[in-house]
Amino acid sequence: MHDFIKPLLLFFIVFSACTAEAQILKPVEWETEIKQVSENEYQLIFNAFIENHWHLYSQFLPEDAVNATVFKYEDAGSTYELIGKTEESETVTEYDKVFEMELTFFKNTATFTQNIKVLDSTLSTVNVEVEYQVCDDTACIFDSKTFEFKLKENASGQDNSENNGIAQDKDERSKSGNTEIETSSKRSFWGIFIIAFLSGFAALLTPCVFPMIPMTVSFFTKQSKTRAMGIRNAIFYGISIIVIYVLLGSLVTLIFGADALNALSTNVWFNVIFFILLVVFAISFMGAFEIMLPNSWGNKIDSQADRGGVIGIFFMALALAIVSFSCTGPIVGTLLVEAASKGGLAPIIGMLGFSLALALPFALFAAFPGWLNSLPKSGGWLNTVKVFLGFLELALAFKFLSNADLVLQLHLLERELFLAIWIAIFGGLALYLFGKIKLPHDSEMPFISVGRLLMGLIVLAFTIYLIPGLWGAPLKIISGFPPPLQYSESPYGVGNSKSVGISSPENTLPEGAVYGPHDLISFHDYEEGLAYAKKKDLPVLIDFTGHACVNCRKMEERVWSEAAVLEILKSEVVLVSLYVDDQRKLPEAEQYTSETTGKDIETIGNKWSDFQIKNYKANAQPYYVLIGHDEKNLIEPIAYEPDAEKYLEWLQKGIDAFKNDSPPEFEKAVKFY
Repeated sequence: MHDFIKPLLLFFIVFSACTAEAQILKPVEWETEIKQVSENEYQLIFNAFIENHWHLYSQFLPEDAVNATVFKYEDAGSTYELIGKTEESETVTEYDKVFEMELTFFKNTATFTQNIKVLDSTLSTVNVEVEYQVCDDTACIFDSKTFEFKLKENASGQDNSENNGIAQDKDERSKSGNTEIETSSKRSFWGIFIIAFLSGFAALLTPCVFPMIPMTVSFFTKQSKTRAMGIRNAIFYGISIIVIYVLLGSLVTLIFGADALNALSTNVWFNVIFFILLVVFAISFMGAFEIMLPNSWGNKIDSQADRGGVIGIFFMALALAIVSFSCTGPIVGTLLVEAASKGGLAPIIGMLGFSLALALPFALFAAFPGWLNSLPKSGGWLNTVKVFLGFLELALAFKFLSNADLVLQLHLLERELFLAIWIAIFGGLALYLFGKIKLPHDSEMPFISVGRLLMGLIVLAFTIYLIPGLWGAPLKIISGFPPPLQYSESPYGVGNSKSVGISSPENTLPEGAVYGPHDLISFHDYEEGLAYAKKKDLPVLIDFTGHACVNCRKMEERVWSEAAVLEILKSEVVLVSLYVDDQRKLPEAEQYTSETTGKDIETIGNKWSDFQIKNYKANAQPYYVLIGHDEKNLIEPIAYEPDAEKYLEWLQKGIDAFKNDSPPEFEKAVKFY
């Protein structure tokens, strides 16, 4: 029996080791070349090929952001000098909700170029080290690479690649990368289409559009000689509406350009201007004034509608678009800007969805005129819909103002003030729906309908839900709209302050510890954390992380914040956070050359990165390991896990193994230096 078990056990050990080896990720491959520009000038070229889903960060990022790409030119200024800065190819810039700032990065490929002037004619090689961070939706990797450029051998512009065959694979990489982008874009376009479609139905229920449905359908059915002709004309009328709005979306894309729209949507001034526009639209919807196109436009278009035939029908549709602009204009404007943030064909897709919702009722009611009898009569409820949309636009406006404030870090619209404004807006909307507030175009209302009462109760409940947010409640239903918890006057909630974990009853930080996320006691040194864990008789949770690791912050904010997870982190483990991007230099006596990678270990971040690779055959962050006092794994390590329940289950299994003193046989002891 034992003869059978031992080979089987050996198989599992080997299988586990092979699986662990696969955790060493290399999402970026580099290719270099050198070109001679003149007798003593050369151009150094760095080409990065990035796997799907991953992105490499630019050189030019705000301070305290993720790790920028950095080029270090050895002996620059002595044997040669740099001409200008290192240039980089086209990038993508997006607002990152985790770091609350705009971040610039590359997808699929990146090219960096640096011109140098040789000062010493005997110079034959130039050494360059590049430090970079690459991330996807689940992990971040901070790494470095050293290149050697041979000036004499490559003076004619020959390839100086570190990997044969990369250049040949370039087209294949680009194709696979584009496929991924197209798939992502399709998902995004479907989202825009659905939102635009629903917005079109909302526009139907406004005083400018709804009364036009029976009037227009009756016109087609009465003026047409046969029922089939009436249906055909109504369908063409609907198609004309779609064409007009799609042309509007195409015009916006053509004038500004898809890339310009995308870049514009993340701009501070754009957010401020759009905040002002939405406030104006909201006030208009509430009845202070109407935003209208010149009457002369409507008169000219209306005169063309009398021409008859398909041309006359098209001008009738155009007349509807102009006459209803005071109601549809704010909705269309909001849609176009939201779609612009997606770039590409998004404005066209948005207008297609919006116009389709507008056009469908005209075609359907023309085909089935009897349905007109089931339509509710026009009246004051149409203005109520318009005012309701005005309140929503006013609330949405402050999201754009908040974006600008967060990017500039002005702290003018912090979380408490933002929530107070939303409470006032939705509280006012609830009072309006209950009939306690009347606006200019409201009709007399002897009683409120059941539907209006129910909607008022929903809005009131939402308003009450917002109130605890003033005292630090997380408000997960609207996560992403208000500024984050730390961007507030009272980051720990009103009347609260930092508190240490249960594992430190003396209410003081242990020696060598610091406050980590959520004010957890955290050690940044492995040996100190292990010693404290032995003292407290607790397991060690090793958190391989980075100061600029986006996915690490997501885990801390969305998973560690869960009450059950946070309780375990406070009281049942000792947290040891090892930052692989810590750029502080190690004392010279502690610097060494890695046996695993062959790299020179000079910084604290290098040390912990090498520690992770050597012991766990992994190089991505976040990465979590639970160990006992014998430094053996209590459970198989885990990487990015956004499901709080699964992460909690993993923690609990590891803690149970510690208490039972029975770690799995396949785990091994940590190798330290």
